[in-house]
Amino acid sequence: MRIALDAMGGDKGLSPIIDGGLLAAQEYGVEIVFVGRREEIEQELAGHRLSQSLHNSVQIAHASEVVHMDEEPGAAIHAKRDASMVVGVQLVKRGEADGFVSAGNSGGVLGAAQLFLGRLPGVRRSALGTVYPTLHGYCFVLDIGATTDCKPEYLYQFGVMGSAYAHGVLGIETPRVGLMSNGEEESKGSQLVKEAHQLLKAGPLQFIGNVEGKDIPNRPADVVVTDGFTGNVFIKTSEGVAALLLKTLEREVKRRPHAMLGAMLAKSALRATRACLDYTDYGGAALLGVAGVVIVAHGRSEAKAIKNAIRVAKQAADSNIIKVIEEGVR
Repeated sequence: MRIALDAMGGDKGLSPIIDGGLLAAQEYGVEIVFVGRREEIEQELAGHRLSQSLHNSVQIAHASEVVHMDEEPGAAIHAKRDASMVVGVQLVKRGEADGFVSAGNSGGVLGAAQLFLGRLPGVRRSALGTVYPTLHGYCFVLDIGATTDCKPEYLYQFGVMGSAYAHGVLGIETPRVGLMSNGEEESKGSQLVKEAHQLLKAGPLQFIGNVEGKDIPNRPADVVVTDGFTGNVFIKTSEGVAALLLKTLEREVKRRPHAMLGAMLAKSALRATRACLDYTDYGGAALLGVAGVVIVAHGRSEAKAIKNAIRVAKQAADSNIIKVIEEGVR
């Protein structure tokens, strides 16, 4: 198993990317191809004492250019054909890597994947899906930003792809699929939601109907389908609320001496709560519908998040998710 890793992507420089890649090589037994400026990668690797086996698991694919976070994605990937994310995607295209992971400009990754890998036969639009923590494990939410303007048939295909991913990668035998709406009733929602509801209802999926945003943390569904605009707002709002709750709890405990004692007694429970809400445990978001395994990690990813994003790429490749989706959308 060989995973290409965009060494130049991310907000925090080269170091956490390299560290995360090396951790993944050690823990998951994968080969890592660091994609980026060779001299900079070699210099960073020189600071690590690599065992012979780990050294043999690391390769470098030189890419002289970088798509920066503040660049317009479409223009950048067309102008910078030697950018790390473009070179990484092309490694997957040529079969020289089983998957590609990047914490770089997410629009650039999506654009590069769609331009150079292309969509799978029958897939109308790609979708970005992520694991979302709930009180009963997690669910899979898509789309969270790949396709903001949708048609009903796109949402239907998102349901098919999300169900395939939940089964093949997350190990859910018969995933329950829900459609995000502003009410549970079949009559609720925008025209898009109402029409998508009918398509999902008539399809072969285990469709349970509409789900409201407030109910998703209780996991009424294993897969939640929505358009990319709504999904992106939902995910980012959830991240902000989780951070708010944790920081408020910490602040209020520190203000109350007696509460500090209680916090010490509940330390393990608080640590477990923080871990449940920690995006780094979930790795990255899978881009579904393109002809290759592509995982988009947070721009602010540290080594742990990069390691887990590589794990997600490995799981997707191991489960042959591309073939499963291709068969599902026929």
